[in-house]
Parts: sequence; C-alpha cells; structure tokens
Amino acid sequence: MTGRFASPRKKIRKAARASRDKRPKLRTEAPTWPRVAAWVLAGVTMLTVLVARIRLLNLPLERDEGEYAYIGQLMLKGFPPYQAASNMKLPGTSAAYALIMAILGQTPFGIHLGYLLVNAITVWLVYKLTKRLFDQYAALASASAYAILSFGLPVLGNAAHATHFVVLPALAATLLLDCWDQSRRNLFLFLSGLLYGAAFLAKQPGLAFAAFGGLCLLLRLRQGWNNPRAVAALAIFISGVLLPYALLVTLLWKLGVFANFWFWTVTYGAQYASMVSWPVAWQLFKATLSPILGANPGIWLLAAAGLIFLWWKPELRSRAILLTVLLLISFLAVCPGLYFRRHYFVLLLPAISLLTGAAVWGLYRRSALLASCLLATGFLWSVVLQKDYLFDFNPANAPHRIYGGNPFPEAIPIADYIASHTKPNSPIAVLGSEPEIYFYAKRPSATGYIYIYGLMEPHPYALRMQNEMIRDIEAARPEYIVFVNIAPSWLIRETSPRRLDEWWSQYQRNYQPDGIAEIINADQTVYRWGADAVGYTPKSNLFILLLKRISS
Repeated sequence: MTGRFASPRKKIRKAARASRDKRPKLRTEAPTWPRVAAWVLAGVTMLTVLVARIRLLNLPLERDEGEYAYIGQLMLKGFPPYQAASNMKLPGTSAAYALIMAILGQTPFGIHLGYLLVNAITVWLVYKLTKRLFDQYAALASASAYAILSFGLPVLGNAAHATHFVVLPALAATLLLDCWDQSRRNLFLFLSGLLYGAAFLAKQPGLAFAAFGGLCLLLRLRQGWNNPRAVAALAIFISGVLLPYALLVTLLWKLGVFANFWFWTVTYGAQYASMVSWPVAWQLFKATLSPILGANPGIWLLAAAGLIFLWWKPELRSRAILLTVLLLISFLAVCPGLYFRRHYFVLLLPAISLLTGAAVWGLYRRSALLASCLLATGFLWSVVLQKDYLFDFNPANAPHRIYGGNPFPEAIPIADYIASHTKPNSPIAVLGSEPEIYFYAKRPSATGYIYIYGLMEPHPYALRMQNEMIRDIEAARPEYIVFVNIAPSWLIRETSPRRLDEWWSQYQRNYQPDGIAEIINADQTVYRWGADAVGYTPKSNLFILLLKRISS
C-alpha cells in the first residue's frame, strides 16, 4: 500500500530505500575470467590455510587456552566463574570454550576444531560485509586476506585466543547494523547491540567495537535528532549493548561471587592496565608489529592502497569514513594496558582485510588483470614467507618452535601421571602459570590463583595474593604440587614480593619428587617417574618437577 494510505512504518522503509538508491553504484559486472580467477584464488588460499589448521588440531594448549579450558571445564561441572578459579578477563571466552567442549569434547583437538569453525564463520562475515560495501570480487579478496592473516604465526593464529571470540560477534553485530540501516527494523538494531555486548563479554577490549557501532549509528541519525524515532533507535541499541553485562552482573551477584568478580575485572584489572610505561610500550609495539608486517607485506601494502584509494575518490567518502573509523577503533582495541601482545593484533585484522578488498575493487575498475595479479602476488608472498609454518609444522615439532622453552607439550604427560595416581576430586596445586595442567588432569586447583603472574607484578595487591595462595594450599593439603622451574611461567621482577619463595623453601619439605620433565632442547624432553625421579638431577634450567605429599 502506498500514498496517503501507507502505514508510517512503511513510509519510513520506503524513504530508507529511496536514500539507499542514491548511494554511488559500486558494483560492476565483471568479465567471466576475473570472476573465475577470484574464486580459484580464494579457494586455493583458504584450502591452504584449512589444511594447515587441520594438521595442527592436536597441538597442545598454550597457557591462555589452558586458562579458558580449565574455567570452561569448571563451568561444565556447575562452578560459576570467579569461584574456584579467577582471572581478570570477563567470562565470555571461557563460556564459549565450555560450549565447544560440551559438543566436541574436552581435548585440544575438540577445542581447536571449535576454533576452526569460529574462524570459518568470521571469514564468511568478512566476505558478507565487504560484498555489501563493494562487490563479490572484493569480498573474496577480503575473506582470503582474513583467512591468511588470522592464522599467521606472528599473531599466534594457531591458538584459540579470546580475540577471535571478540571479532566474530563484533562483525556479526556490524552486519546486523547495516541490515538495520537498509530496513530500519528495530529488531536488527537490538540484536546488533546485543552482539556488541557479547564481544565485550568475550574480552574487555571488545567494548571498542561497541563504540564503533555507536558511532556508525550516530552518523546515520545525525539529521534526525529532533525526531523521537532517532532517540528511540539509540536507546534500543544501547540497551542491547548493556544487557549482556547487566545479566552477567546479576547472575554473579545471585551466585555469591560478585565481590571476587569485581576485584579481578575492575580493581586488579585497573592496576594491570597501568603498569607499562610509554617508552616500554613503544618498544613492545615495534617489536610485535614488525614480524606481523613482515609475514604478510603484500596484504598490508594492499590495505594501505585501499585506504588511500577510498579517500582519493569523493564519491567513496562515506566508505572511507566508515573503514577509517573501524581501523582507528580496532587499533584502540589493541592498546589497553599497552602490552601489545601478538594475539592482540587479531582485533586489527578485519579492518585490514576490508581495506584489502577496497584496494582490489579499485584496481579492478582499471584493470581486472592487474587486480588479479597483484592479489595473487600478495597472497603468494605471504605463503612463501610462512611456508615452514603452513606446510611443515605439526603437533610434535611445533610447540617448542612456536613457544620456545614453554612447557606446553610437557604438561600433558605430567597431568596424565597425576590423573592416574589421584582420585577425581583430589586437589592439586601448580606453582607456575600453567593452568592447562589442571585441565588435562581434570583435577581441581587447591587455590583460586591459577596464574603466578599476578602475584609477581608491581601492584599493591601482590603480597596479599601470595599470602592468600599460601593459605589456600596449606588448607587443601594437595596430594601433588607441580613446581614449574621455567622463567616465563613466573615473570619474577626485582620488585616482586618474595613471600612465596620463602614459604616454598620450607613447605616443600612435606613433599618428595615423584616425576620430572626436563626440556633438553626443542626436540628432546627427558621424563623420570617415581623412584627414578627422586635422585635425578636436571642438567637444564627448564624443567617441571612433580612432588608428592609425604604421608607421614
């Protein structure tokens, strides 16, 4: 129904469609061969990454993965987060791990298979967003770029870090926001806010993407502030963003763990985010960004060209603003705490991938052959630079090649030995930051402190944390204690309190060696068990010592 008999809602939708029809027509009808070449290039690229991912599905968990897996395991047993184990991250990623493990099993294979599916959905979302902005040719380029970048070794793409669980709902939310812009259906707006809120629950930097969505909404509503519908739209979006966190706070309050949740995520979290000085941050940024750029130089150059091209063409100014804001917001999401760890840069990759698609679309308008050749060169360049990682790494040789002397593969035999020598509910303690041992052993931690890092950092709560961990262990009297004699598992500073050290030098008399895993080099680890471990003297300074409580 049209004209004066049309409903107000239909009139609004009709006006939105008319506005959309005035946008610059960006899609062009491609000749057959570039479209075929684009599909072939995207297929080969994604198949290469897929094969490499499948080969690494059984890769041992690293400590961040172990943290999410252990807390997810506790959730499946009915324990709320921040009760039996605590960390400063919001529990969204741990909940995602719990869901994955409930469906695919509590194993590294199951977790990494779930992560593969998460990444595949994210690649598809990058494709859909780019297709809406440009065309299918650009969308294939963006999706392929994200597939390569997100699996790259410089961003530790082999591991299911929280940043991947931030990106997926953030992109889905952005897609729904565009659906709202096309249809003006408030349901899309609310669901978009809800997914931005879910990205925040996956990890706190996800809030930056909610800010991006809010800015996009404000830009769309800037001409209608006197219109009550504009105010209502903003209220609907904000309510969607806030609802997941409000529900989480309410749930944790009812479960009696709100105080612990608040301390870890707000009180301690604020201290953690303020410990790195600007000069140190700059050095960290350079050291981390350099290998990320160096592993995929062709793709990053295309992204830079895409940004320049969008600002060069006046008719593309709206898309230039959109992607520039996304790029800046994504960079801000990398920055909290100024630690600039490698996997933090995953948050920047969707923007880089979309700009790569913009560059390919702009090049295609001039020459389909040139666009195809440059894109193929950029992808091939990335594959050649990471050929060992893509074609040679496997679960046996990759852990120490990726993580150096960190004891991620050694955690599995240690945990298996504990599991075979203890009852299911027997508490154990790990002196070190290796929560994956709790996960593999399926044994509860004797203390809520599953990381040592926080106890060694320069903040006013460190000594209190050490004393609380000591009290927990003494009260639980764990049958086994795992002592991790590996520096990256402790990160002791000159200013770190030494209370835990002093206590352990006395308390270890209650225990005797029952196992040891000594890392000799990247290809050799020596294991000793039972009586063989008692008199064994390690030659390396990289070892895990398993100690059993003396019954007397």
